[in-house]
Amino acid sequence: MAHDGTLLCIHRDPAQLRLLQENGYELVTASNGSEGLRLLMTRPVDAIVIEYDLGLLDGAVVATEIKKAKPQIPIVMLADHMELPDGALKSVDTLVTKAAGSHFLCSTVHFLLNAKTNPREQAKLRAQVPIRHRRPEHAAGHRW
Repeated sequence: MAHDGTLLCIHRDPAQLRLLQENGYELVTASNGSEGLRLLMTRPVDAIVIEYDLGLLDGAVVATEIKKAKPQIPIVMLADHMELPDGALKSVDTLVTKAAGSHFLCSTVHFLLNAKTNPREQAKLRAQVPIRHRRPEHAAGHRW
């Protein structure tokens, strides 16, 4: 069966991301940061969905390690809320809150993969999918 791309999903409960699979993505899953980094080195992936709150090794640390190893791979950070510590988003391409829902996550992943492979479509998709990008440095500490 053909798929729309391969996603490395690093999440405490990867089953919560099954809508991505239902929408045509092949999922490679890890339930912690160490396992996710190991899989990144052994499996080709098109994008990464990573939960911020992973326990011992938080998602921001894992995202930084991912960008060091493979800077071209887009990373979507999944968090409970928008307020994260300063610098937590420096290595991710976009932030999606869990409250936004899994359909918004699917749209965001679709946008990132299409923008990466087809720059002409980037402007059209951006108009359709409102993505929250990294917090600007001057806005650190302020609510969105």
